[in-house]
Amino acid sequence: MWNLLEDEAFPTDHAAPATGVAPVLPLFGTADDDTVMGWQDRALCAQTDPEAFFPEKGGSTREAKKVCMGCDVRSECLEYALENDERFGIWGGLSERERRKLKKQVV
Repeated sequence: MWNLLEDEAFPTDHAAPATGVAPVLPLFGTADDDTVMGWQDRALCAQTDPEAFFPEKGGSTREAKKVCMGCDVRSECLEYALENDERFGIWGGLSERERRKLKKQVV
């Protein structure tokens, strides 16, 4: 069940603070909660500079892709990016352009 507070929905199992502002919910799951997104806790990118995974237009993706190649959760990461239509950054070792191309091949 969802409650509305300050025009924002939040699950009722999270108590609303007395301030009337919706609580900040965790964006990602925990290591014990693989059903949500616990794979991100095991991702190598979580231990490196995030800017490498979001290079400026025309910037190199080499370092980020190198990290991805050694990551145990690369497939989960790529699956997440494809399912959620991530438009920016390196996910699962692929750039946004590469993910678009892959989606076209699958469809």
